[in-house]
Amino acid sequence: MSLPSPGEETAAGSAPQSSTGPALKRVMGSKLLLLFIIGDVLGTGVYALTGQIAGEIGGAAWAPILIAFIVATVTALSYLELVTKYPQAAGAALYTHKAFGIHFVTFLVTFAVLCSGITSASTASKFLAENFLVGFDLGWGQFGVTVVAVSFVLLLAAVNLRGVGESIKFNVFLTVVELTGLLIVIGIGFWAMGQGNVDFSRVMVFETEEGKSVFLALTAATSLAFFSMVGFEDSVNMAEETRDPARIFPKVMLTGLGITVLIYVLVSVAAVAVVPVGQLSESQTPLLEVVQTGAPGFPIDVVYPFLSIFAVANTALINMLMASRLLYGMARQEVLPRPLALVLPGRRTPWAAIIFTTAIAVGLIIVVTNVMGPQTVSALGGTTALLLLCVFTVVNIACIVLRRHPPDPQPGEEEGHPRKTFRSPGITPWFGALSCAFLVGPWAQDPIEYRIAGILLAVGVVLWFFTWLWNRAVKAKRTRFTDPEELHG
Repeated sequence: MSLPSPGEETAAGSAPQSSTGPALKRVMGSKLLLLFIIGDVLGTGVYALTGQIAGEIGGAAWAPILIAFIVATVTALSYLELVTKYPQAAGAALYTHKAFGIHFVTFLVTFAVLCSGITSASTASKFLAENFLVGFDLGWGQFGVTVVAVSFVLLLAAVNLRGVGESIKFNVFLTVVELTGLLIVIGIGFWAMGQGNVDFSRVMVFETEEGKSVFLALTAATSLAFFSMVGFEDSVNMAEETRDPARIFPKVMLTGLGITVLIYVLVSVAAVAVVPVGQLSESQTPLLEVVQTGAPGFPIDVVYPFLSIFAVANTALINMLMASRLLYGMARQEVLPRPLALVLPGRRTPWAAIIFTTAIAVGLIIVVTNVMGPQTVSALGGTTALLLLCVFTVVNIACIVLRRHPPDPQPGEEEGHPRKTFRSPGITPWFGALSCAFLVGPWAQDPIEYRIAGILLAVGVVLWFFTWLWNRAVKAKRTRFTDPEELHG
């Protein structure tokens, strides 16, 4: 990520040319971009949180998923307007900077995205560990889950340090694995329905905790379900590696979101119809519960935990790669301490940023597991959704502000003839900002999620403050040694 300071933009609003080397190679067409978006959205959310969503709202678990999809789609329209206007990497941080030009606000948005990646990876690691123990029939308890989850995060760090990037082929393979696992659940669910072995009426039942209205329960469940819909925003960081992004992004992103919500709704319907809500919400591996209940004689229950492992591993790897690179970029811009930008000489990987993000992920898993116990996945997933809902609120507001600005000129464009860009319909950015802000409120969030998010952002603010002091001291030192009066006595 490379963000100019407010005074470095031209009058036309265009960012300066990068000094880090040649432009990125545009290798992604519409098909690869579609697979990237589907693979990024599918994964940990639906595998890990289906039971918790049903526990909040009852059998109608599809309802909060649909509402989350609507909110995500409205926000995606704002992202599409901005990515076609500014087809550069950095996503939310870039749009925030161009809209407001306030360094600290840009930092908060960037660090929130960073933390959301770490909490998402921690969620995936915890869920992977639970499926690992089930797959190998290991009765190690909560301590064993923590050990396996931490070991997996350390393994990701080793892979990250080695320099293994986001290979498109690897992403396609893991996307196929994710789809396979979910299609198995859908197939078994509808097969069980055809056999008359399920209670389909549960799908239309709204059940809430005593003293909690359906509206508040649906709001809380929607906020949790939002974690299942995030991932589409990562694709805007691929803008510089996508062929003709202004043309293909709108169709591909909306198609990808449509495919994923269809799969999610079918999974939630199948899950609730096959397994009673109480049993589903108490299970640490809810979709495996569906497979075992719907087809008890089918041996897929032996393989399914490993399908889940491969599926959520993609989520964890992508998020840890993103988090470490984002931290590295912030350090290079001196938004965070410069040492966090240190790179391995041989591998050319940001080892300091990798170690720092890995340490935060490990700390989250250990501390939150001890505090929340079996609810760790829900707490970390909810924190990810909370952080991104805050970011999405800012992005929607940035979209409103930047509508008055012309798009950045691109190579090959005639001066004075700006290209045609996507424009989100009517007042959708306003609706996106209000709906995301509403879902950030205490009526939609668990208090533990505020505490986790607050601690993470507090760490970031402390880092920013010490960086500000450090940069101020360095600047003063440079001024002293370059001032002619100082040099001449």
